[in-house]
Amino acid sequence: MVDVLLDIAITNWEPRFTANGVDASDYKRITRGIETWDDWCAAWCAGAHEHYELAEAALSEGRTLSAGEHFAQSATYYHFAKFLFVHDLDQARSAHEKALDAFERGAGLLSPRATRERVSFEGDTLSAVFRSPRGEGPHPTVILIPGLDSAKEEFREVERAFLDRGMATFAVDGPGQGEAEWSLAVRPDWDVVGAAVIEHLHRMPEVDNERIGVWGVSLGGFYATRLAASDVPVRATVALAGPYDFAASWENLNELTRRAFQVRSFSETPEDAQLRARDFTLEGHTSKIKTPLLVIMGKKDRLFPWHDGERLARESGAHSTLVLLDEGNHGCANIVYRHRPLSADWMAQQLDCAPPQ
Repeated sequence: MVDVLLDIAITNWEPRFTANGVDASDYKRITRGIETWDDWCAAWCAGAHEHYELAEAALSEGRTLSAGEHFAQSATYYHFAKFLFVHDLDQARSAHEKALDAFERGAGLLSPRATRERVSFEGDTLSAVFRSPRGEGPHPTVILIPGLDSAKEEFREVERAFLDRGMATFAVDGPGQGEAEWSLAVRPDWDVVGAAVIEHLHRMPEVDNERIGVWGVSLGGFYATRLAASDVPVRATVALAGPYDFAASWENLNELTRRAFQVRSFSETPEDAQLRARDFTLEGHTSKIKTPLLVIMGKKDRLFPWHDGERLARESGAHSTLVLLDEGNHGCANIVYRHRPLSADWMAQQLDCAPPQ
C-alpha cells in the first residue's frame, strides 16, 4: 500500500533539495530506503551524520574549508529531515538541534565565513546568519526570508549568488521558522518583523544602511512583499513563488503543508488553521509598494497559481517586473539557473553594486 505522505514528499521535493545543497545521488540513495513517512526523519538524519563525520575527518586533517562545507551540508540534511515532520515533534526537535550544532561548527570555516546574529523581537529572539563578501565594507546587504517549511540553513546556494556579486546576506528565521518555530507563531505582518531586522542591521558596521534589499521564497515571498509595502527602508525586493492570498490556495496545498501551517500557526485544529490562513493576504497592501519589486512565478506551481504573481505585479504597477517561467514548479526549484542568477543580477543593479573584482 502506498504511503500517501511519503509519495507527496518523494514526488515533489527532489528539485527543491538538490537546488539547495543536497547531492542528487544522496537524494536518490536516501529516499530509496524509506518505506513510510514515519521513517523520513531518521533516514535523513543518518545521511546528515555521514557528512558530519566527513567534516570531523577533514577538520582533524587540517582541511578547514572542506570541513566547513561538510558541516554546512550536514546542517542542510538535518534541516530537511525535520522540515515538515510535524507529527513527531520530538524527532523533529532532535534533528533541529543537530542542524544547529553542525552549522555552528562549520560557520566560521566557510569562505566567506558565516556569523550568527540575534535579533531582539517582542521579548524573544530571531536568529540569523550574516555573510559578507570580500573587500572593505560597509556592504549592500540582502535579507533572505524563508518560507513555511524552510529555514536559514537551507540558503547556502542562494547566499552564494548574492555574495559572488558583491552583496552581503542576512538569512533570518522569522516567527514560526527555524529556531523561532518553537516559540513564535507564523504571522502575516512582516512590516513589524522587518522593522526589527532592519533596526538590527542598522547597528552593524558591515552593512550599508542605504542599500538593503529583500529576497523571499514561497510564503517568504509573501512576507517580502508585505515588507516592501511597509514603511521599512528597503531599496528593492524579490518575491519568488509567493501567494497573493494564502487562504485562497488552501485546497491546493498538500496535506504535509497544511499540517505544517497548523502547527506553526499554533492552531488547535485544521479548521482553525484554515481560518488563520485568511490573514495571510496582500489585499489592500500592493498599492503601497513604492520601490522596485521583481516577481517570479512558475506556471507549473502546484501550491500557488502563477496568476497570483501576475496579480501582484499588476497591482503594484510601474514598480514591478514580472518573470513567468513556463516550466517552473513551486519555487521554480527545477530551473534555478533561469531565475537565481537573474535575481542576483537584478538586485545588484538596484543596490548599485560595483562589478566584482
